[in-house]
Amino acid sequence: MKRFISIMSAAALLLIGTSSLAERVQIGEPAPDFELKDQSGQLHSIEDYRGQWVTLYFYPKDDTPGCTTEACEFRDNIFAFKNLNCQILGVSLDDEDSHKEFSEKYGLPFPLLADTKGTTADAYGVKTKYMGMSVAKRQTFLIDPQGNIAKHYEKVDPDSHSQQVLADLKALTSQ
Repeated sequence: MKRFISIMSAAALLLIGTSSLAERVQIGEPAPDFELKDQSGQLHSIEDYRGQWVTLYFYPKDDTPGCTTEACEFRDNIFAFKNLNCQILGVSLDDEDSHKEFSEKYGLPFPLLADTKGTTADAYGVKTKYMGMSVAKRQTFLIDPQGNIAKHYEKVDPDSHSQQVLADLKALTSQ
């Protein structure tokens, strides 16, 4: 009997894991919409960017080493993204004031969206706990001009991620 219960418990855990995977955002599906303010207080929605590509990158915290590296890499490649008709949007659970300081300090030429309640991070399946606080996992979604998820980057190296996204974007736009 104990073995049967163990097997059933393992199966239940497996099913729980499988169902949460099934609920995640999938490539080819519409990107979850949101309405978030940026560092200047301007509202942004995924619908605002229909007709162009969007690099929606989630990151844990403003002005931390990995997040700064990643943001500056996107900044340094901004013209390449613009040439491919792609808008970069950064998202974290930090507030507008934190985003404003971070953006001004590093001259970031793209919106940083304040997901202070974590609803957008939840919708994209990237909200997590770290050291007792809620943060967004470092993950990126490339969204096509029709508003669908074209690519999901679950493992991101802040030093090279911008180049990786650009390479994929070039490949996707040449088809």
